[in-house]
Amino acid sequence: MKQIRKLLIANRGEISRRVIRTAHRLGIETVAVYSDADAKALHVREATFAVALGGKASADSYLRIDKLIAAAKASGADAVHPGYGFLSENADFAQAVLDAGLVWVGPPPHAIRTLGNKSSARELAQARGVPCLPGYQGEDQSHDRFAAEAQRIGLPLMVKAAAGGGGRGMRLVTDLSQLPAALASARSEALAAFGSGELLLERALLAPRHVEVQVFADSQGHCIHLGERDCSVQRRHQKIVEESPSPALDAVVRERMGRSAVELAQAAGYVGAGTMEFLLDGSPHPNRLSEGTIPFFMMEMNTRLQVEHPVTEAVTGLDLVEWQLRIAQGESLPLAQHQVRFEGHAIEVRLCAEDEHFTPRTGTVRHFREPPLAVHFLPLPLGEGRGEGPLRFDHAIFEGLVVVPYYDSLLGKLVAHAATREAAIDQLAAALDRMQLLGLPTNRRMLAACLRHPLFRAGKALIPFLAQHGDEMRQQMEQEERALAIDCGLAAIYGSGPESGRSLACDFERPVRLRHRDRVFALQVRERPGGALEVKQDGEMRRVNPPAVERVCPDDGGWHVQAGVVDLMLHDASFEAGTSGAAATAQEVRAPFNGKVIAVQARPGATVARGDVLLVLESMKLEHALAAARDGVIKAVYVAPGQQAATSQVLVTFEAVA
Repeated sequence: MKQIRKLLIANRGEISRRVIRTAHRLGIETVAVYSDADAKALHVREATFAVALGGKASADSYLRIDKLIAAAKASGADAVHPGYGFLSENADFAQAVLDAGLVWVGPPPHAIRTLGNKSSARELAQARGVPCLPGYQGEDQSHDRFAAEAQRIGLPLMVKAAAGGGGRGMRLVTDLSQLPAALASARSEALAAFGSGELLLERALLAPRHVEVQVFADSQGHCIHLGERDCSVQRRHQKIVEESPSPALDAVVRERMGRSAVELAQAAGYVGAGTMEFLLDGSPHPNRLSEGTIPFFMMEMNTRLQVEHPVTEAVTGLDLVEWQLRIAQGESLPLAQHQVRFEGHAIEVRLCAEDEHFTPRTGTVRHFREPPLAVHFLPLPLGEGRGEGPLRFDHAIFEGLVVVPYYDSLLGKLVAHAATREAAIDQLAAALDRMQLLGLPTNRRMLAACLRHPLFRAGKALIPFLAQHGDEMRQQMEQEERALAIDCGLAAIYGSGPESGRSLACDFERPVRLRHRDRVFALQVRERPGGALEVKQDGEMRRVNPPAVERVCPDDGGWHVQAGVVDLMLHDASFEAGTSGAAATAQEVRAPFNGKVIAVQARPGATVARGDVLLVLESMKLEHALAAARDGVIKAVYVAPGQQAATSQVLVTFEAVA
């Protein structure tokens, strides 16, 4: 048994802060590592020591095994915790840590190779009788072999990266003509994210649930599970809402899934924390949910701590990072299976830097206020719900934080724990309403809309939930913004209340053109005493007392305004050229975010149809295809593969249409 005294955390952001918190509580010194882009990050400030890796992109910093091992040796660390993402499921990194004489806080390399690769995990599961969907995993990665196997498996099917996780390198194929493009795109994204382009095919379930089981094993051969988490609310194959227990499982299915997860982990010689992920086919016969006969299929094994581990910590009261550290030191599991206790219901949402269409966005956090009663990185006591009680908020956010395009869009995680599922939903939605985060778009309001949607509240949200209901939630949010746009815009321009400085009447009308999204409001505004405004629009006059709002100027100009639960982006268009935003947009394609150009299909002089892919940007570990908004002829292309594009940069222009 080797006592850990100084722990290097080979990661960044909130997970580094999370590991630091437990390590310090146990009396373990910590070593943070950081890229040039993270020099001012909170995990760097909070660790006992910090070592610079250099570089900005993950390939030049957090994915450099040589730099991480050198940092561990230089700092005197005797153990390494990989967090999640980056190299956390890289068997070569685990082996390099062990070869350097350090303690690896994770499963042994052979278990990572067996279970961290979806192909070998499927083979082991099939050998042990764990249900799997029909598919193909094999050394022959040729197009002809994939085409033949796709014919055998049948449609719909999913193309998957064999390595890694997080939804990267996954493409749905509903027509065999889509297969070549799906293989190319999945392989490209997998190579960028995991350094491996190995793919597999699997029969796709179009309306499944995603339920995972948390397992823990020690080096003495003991293995238990800590219950399940339902992660069915996803976008781009990535989770954004997780909860425990699953609203779909009964005791029989729960026991069968837990037993399958433990058996597979033991078969691989597993040690440490891991998560077995399953797909549940509950849609054809929903009445079977209460009979213990719902079909489930092993999807993959995540050989690391999950992003959503706080959900399990909430319902069990356990510190999973502490368990990881103790098991890495050679200790036995603290509990046997029959000693694990579950209490209440916990729900987590992932706060991300992205717009309502789930497009990652970069920028600077200009204003930040946590929800009331927020605690950090600790299991929560059972709350009473009703919007009150403590809320767990694991994050690495601070005013002045620059969100860059090199890493994942995750900003933090909010977790509510209450006696009932309904109370946890109410508490978490209320916390999202009360939080303030301005300077760049986030999914704060979309998360609250998901929680309040009748289908989610009823416990019936499946993986297609956002694809099917996202547009209606976006429309509702836009309507709420439209209703407040003029008053909030005037508050941004003139200020609000008597403190705005308008102590004298002004008889002169000022023309104001206020832009919200693709609409421009033409106004005539006269300032009155006491902070009021007289506003004429379309010949009608009304008196406006601009509301009290929080407002900042984001990196792209204008204002980011939050009024109550609504936040919106506004611009003073009074001095802009007369061409409407929609007309200008029709003549050009701009970068919606900072990103690296990885493919360009557009060619000057080429005729394109609306929806044709013009180029592909990579940002925050994901590939995004930018398509033509209309039919037309390409006039010019201003970027090339490998070039970094800035937010709002013009990428492609069209010929003017008479």
